[in-house]
Amino acid sequence: MRELSLHILDIVTNSIEADATRILVHVQESQSQDLLRIRIRDNGRGMSEDMVNRVSDPFVTTRKTRAVGMGISLIKQAALQARGDVQIRSQLGKGTQIEIKFKLNCLNRLPLGNMVETIINLVVGTPDVHFVYIHENDDKRFVFDSFWVFARMDEYDCSFFEAVQKARKYLTENLKQIQQVD
Repeated sequence: MRELSLHILDIVTNSIEADATRILVHVQESQSQDLLRIRIRDNGRGMSEDMVNRVSDPFVTTRKTRAVGMGISLIKQAALQARGDVQIRSQLGKGTQIEIKFKLNCLNRLPLGNMVETIINLVVGTPDVHFVYIHENDDKRFVFDSFWVFARMDEYDCSFFEAVQKARKYLTENLKQIQQVD
């Protein structure tokens, strides 16, 4: 994958497949700390301690549809190449949190990519899941809550498609004001 947003999409898809109903994606860009941090937290099934210890192995997966699970191993490789790391905390029945750190100004760091389309695709693809997206840098913060889309439907008496178009515009305008890199 050439963009971190696609890695985020993959990890969040795993959360959805683990029956998460609430997913938080938090992107923090800090020039002052030379750090890009991505946290993804869900309230899905969670993993055992043994699975957490083995999940970065590409030949370990809980999926029944295929014998490999490349997502965590690929994001870990991307983080290590950008002088960062991945930490996973999980508890059965409680959910999982993945924190991925990168040196922000490392030449080997993948670009963040198109977070607007990543968030929109998640909201459209799984409207029954509550997504909260937070994006911040050293002095600015933006929060998008997927419930906002449904509130717009009621407020403007519009279709889901029209509300999603408003959400796309809202995300695009606010992220332009926040983002420092990419």
